[in-house]
Amino acid sequence: MAMDKNIIGQANKIMVWLMKYYPVRIKNVGEQQKADRQTIWNFKDGRAYEQVAQMTARHLQELFGSRLTSIVFTCVPASTQEKNELRYKRFSERVCELTHAINGYPHMQVSAGRLAVHEHRKDETEARTAQMADYDTDFFKGKDVLLFDDIITKGISYATTADNLEACGANVLGGLFLAKTFYKV
Repeated sequence: MAMDKNIIGQANKIMVWLMKYYPVRIKNVGEQQKADRQTIWNFKDGRAYEQVAQMTARHLQELFGSRLTSIVFTCVPASTQEKNELRYKRFSERVCELTHAINGYPHMQVSAGRLAVHEHRKDETEARTAQMADYDTDFFKGKDVLLFDDIITKGISYATTADNLEACGANVLGGLFLAKTFYKV
């Protein structure tokens, strides 16, 4: 499947991750990597949102400073509306409370369930690139947006969401990720 040039272009924007994520099949990781993995899992289950919100807010303030008040912070949609709400609703509210960024969470809704990327290995590009969210075009039009996602592996989910937001008239600045997947320590 050929990748859209707009999707590829998203990778040239700001992309920052806070941790390294080593899948469980990578056995030679240390205690810190195991602790980071647990934090990531806890976040995905809605349990570590405060810790991750604090880390995210610190990095956003370092990257953007006082400019944050004019930036929309929004998350790449999870695979279902339930997971999206569990993972991102309180987290987004807290990040925006700490940074005074504009909360984009209420303006993007998961419209259809899909397999999570790790549950759909045969054709993960197809699983990630399908339109899975409804965007409030009037809200996003003309706004600077920073996307957040829990884990970036290839960046297709992030890039697809960024491209969809730009089709609404947003200016996507880049992405901040809790973790980036690594396969070698």
